[in-house]
Amino acid sequence: MPIYSKRGDDGTTALLGGERRSKDDLRVEAYGTVDELSSVVGLVVARCPDEPTAAALRGVQCDLFALAARLASPGAVPAGAPLDETRVTALEAIIDDVDRRVGPLRGFIRPGGHEAAALLHVARTVCRRAERRMAALHRADPLDPLYLRYVNRLADALFALARQVNHAMGFGDEPVGAGAAGGHAKTPSKR
Repeated sequence: MPIYSKRGDDGTTALLGGERRSKDDLRVEAYGTVDELSSVVGLVVARCPDEPTAAALRGVQCDLFALAARLASPGAVPAGAPLDETRVTALEAIIDDVDRRVGPLRGFIRPGGHEAAALLHVARTVCRRAERRMAALHRADPLDPLYLRYVNRLADALFALARQVNHAMGFGDEPVGAGAAGGHAKTPSKR
């Protein structure tokens, strides 16, 4: 199968099922941003020092593949693209587990710390962009509400996992407004 087809040279792309849409169509923007999010999550996995976190993120990538396939298939649920309410519940369990381990959030924190945590914050912001793209699509062409719940909860889970990685690697939470003297609770020599 060749990588290039030349069919998109006119600024259109095919949805699953063959219908062609402009590459800046709301639906294409939504599933394209979900694909971008999956790529950023893959980068986090590659840099993540914690295997349980990496394993959870690989599961998220499977969810994102299923979500993108569903967004690319208006009116149909493609075979082999499972995504249901249990995946939202799994994200809530991640958030609750992190809160138990590292303690409740006490205020706004600065994105950063360990490289994997900083990348999780990048993933979180891309997830929020995907959510905005999906919300715009939902207004024009209603989506299954599960999709919006999933990305909303995923952004929260990515935030929680960033806190978990920072705490595990000795960085802790860095409050917004902490100057050079406020810094991290501990700054490891290796990043």
